Amino acid sequence: MGRAKSDYWRKNVRILFILLSIWFLSSFGAAILFAEELNTIRLGGFKLGFWFAQQGSIYIFIVLIFVYVKLMNRLDKEHEVDEK
Repeated sequence: MGRAKSDYWRKNVRILFILLSIWFLSSFGAAILFAEELNTIRLGGFKLGFWFAQQGSIYIFIVLIFVYVKLMNRLDKEHEVDEK
């Protein structure tokens, strides 16, 4: 039981790390660190760096929530801890 539990949490933390890294890169990276480079590209008439700062990172965060739910449901079923 202990081995399965640690395997479950290791996979859980890996999923969280990957998804939070994507969110960090899209919000902090695209909106702040790479804003000048991204501002050379336009999306719907707006500079891409500005778009990420204003709404792009929010859209990505919402998508990541749904991805997290799907991945966790799959992980729960794999380890037989899902709600039936």
